[in-house]
Amino acid sequence: MSYKVQGSIVSISEKQMFPAGSGKLTFKVDTGDQYNDALEFELYKGEKYVEHLDNFIKFNKVGDNVDVEFNLKSKAWTNPKTNEERTFTSLSCWKVEKLEGSTPSPSQAAEFPATDDNNSEQLPF
Repeated sequence: MSYKVQGSIVSISEKQMFPAGSGKLTFKVDTGDQYNDALEFELYKGEKYVEHLDNFIKFNKVGDNVDVEFNLKSKAWTNPKTNEERTFTSLSCWKVEKLEGSTPSPSQAAEFPATDDNNSEQLPF
């Protein structure tokens, strides 16, 4: 099941690379809600698509208003020593679109022209 949220980017982490060639970065979005207003999303890309992380950093800045589509992922883990079970949950982002009011830099406008639907800019990931 996929979810969607709108907000303003408040932080973007450094890109982390893993030995297998895959990479990950996280970013936080402030939704402006009274409760649960800051959500942290992760972008994890395999070796073939790791350049999408560079594109995210290049075309998104702190303060940009975005529409984020994501999946909830959860993983149970049992500690072998104590037999205690823990559950880890993450917000796995799969699409980010800038909203009206975000001002693209000239290089962004050249790379990603506006589309016909609702005049928003599409990012290549």
